[in-house]
Amino acid sequence: MSVEEKSSSTGSTAPTPLGDVGHPPACSSSQEEKRLVRKIDMRIMPIICLMYLFAYLDRINLGNARLQGLPQDVLNGDPTGILYDWVNSAFYFSYILCPVPAIILSKLCPPRRWFGCAAIGWGVCSVLMATTSNFPGLLTTRIVLGFFEAALTPGVPFYMSLFYTREEIGVRLATYTGFAAVAGAFGGVLAFSIQNADTGIANWKLLFVVEGLPSITLGVITLLLLPNRPESTSLFNEEERSLALKRASRGGKADIGRVIQKEHIAMAFKDWRVYAAGVMYFASNCAFAFISAFLPTIITTFGFTNARAQLLTIPPYAVAAVVLCLSSYMADRIQSRGVFTVAGSVVAGLGYVLLLAIPSPNSVRYFATFLITSGTYTMNGSIIAWFAHNLGSETKKATGTPLYMVLGQCGAVVGSHLYPLTDGPRYITGLSVNCALDFLATAVAVLLTVSYRLENRHRDEIYGKVDPNAPVDTSKLADKAPQFRYTP
Repeated sequence: MSVEEKSSSTGSTAPTPLGDVGHPPACSSSQEEKRLVRKIDMRIMPIICLMYLFAYLDRINLGNARLQGLPQDVLNGDPTGILYDWVNSAFYFSYILCPVPAIILSKLCPPRRWFGCAAIGWGVCSVLMATTSNFPGLLTTRIVLGFFEAALTPGVPFYMSLFYTREEIGVRLATYTGFAAVAGAFGGVLAFSIQNADTGIANWKLLFVVEGLPSITLGVITLLLLPNRPESTSLFNEEERSLALKRASRGGKADIGRVIQKEHIAMAFKDWRVYAAGVMYFASNCAFAFISAFLPTIITTFGFTNARAQLLTIPPYAVAAVVLCLSSYMADRIQSRGVFTVAGSVVAGLGYVLLLAIPSPNSVRYFATFLITSGTYTMNGSIIAWFAHNLGSETKKATGTPLYMVLGQCGAVVGSHLYPLTDGPRYITGLSVNCALDFLATAVAVLLTVSYRLENRHRDEIYGKVDPNAPVDTSKLADKAPQFRYTP
């Protein structure tokens, strides 16, 4: 039993209804709130970010394993690349089917158990990939890997929205999402090191084991240390709990306890903006499939060896992480996400244009990979932060977030089949599809941000302007509540 669960069992930090907590004094100093946010950051962010780092490593290591002999050992050489495409996309079969029911049910489960068990599960799957010897075995482990990772990515924006305000969550989600870029860079270094190591085990097998074991360890740590919901966690004393619950109700209203508002599930499925987010997320995930599984292969077409190509994936990932954090910080400051979603999709689209239009020099083509990675990560992070608060209630967020992510992950399946080896070295079809999808995402982002701005203006005219930090009763109407305002 964890420290937090022991505390809860003694009754010292039992969930307290919001009405019984009382409101913090009106003069609660900003220093008290800053101390609370720092405390939350110190406990949540390292665990959540490392979870995404290890999850993404276990997801993308297939791209590096491809250059280390996996097709020759497991896929009978796979001269067309078709079998590799299916293994790569198999991850998304379960990753697409599971999130919506999973994240709704996660409201009924303590977060530490939910995320901790998921991390242990995907770590075990990564290690088991090293034991496979044929196509069906590798395909199966990838499907189960997607099942466990489906509990993480859609669940994190919802979980973080319980602790952070809309002015704070963008940078935190960007930091979290940026660890995918860190994983790409670190994965390249690790793959290069393993490829040059002299061991008695195949390089790709050692890669899967080395990248899977840390996830299992982190899962155990998560079970012990990750805070549960604000009203029940032992991380807070009663004053901090009261302040945390008040913060959670700024611009909305937090649920107390493990509650599901069934009518809000239907509202999420009927909200056209959720499907618009799905279109944008489809484009970004189609690009992510290109980046994670095919970027090393694309760089080899610039004339580099396999080992050097793995090293050259590091700078685009590193730059993407910096750009993502800077853009998210600016979006938090000006409280506008649509502008940065548009900018990211345009920059990524221009990167594809360069790869399509310029066959040489390779320096320009390599620069294009920077545009693609930076634009894609910015677009992806902006979408996730955009909808972390714009859905109003907890249940609608727990439904709408995985719903648009499910639609988006279909893009990853498509992207996994756009770059067969027979299309090399130019890969015109795949690059053209990714380019078109990014510019489609641009148009949808413009439509969404204009829609949000018009709706906010309409509500201001009818109901008057509102204090963005004032509590809003979203328990009945979610984001349709008259006093609720969207982040445009």
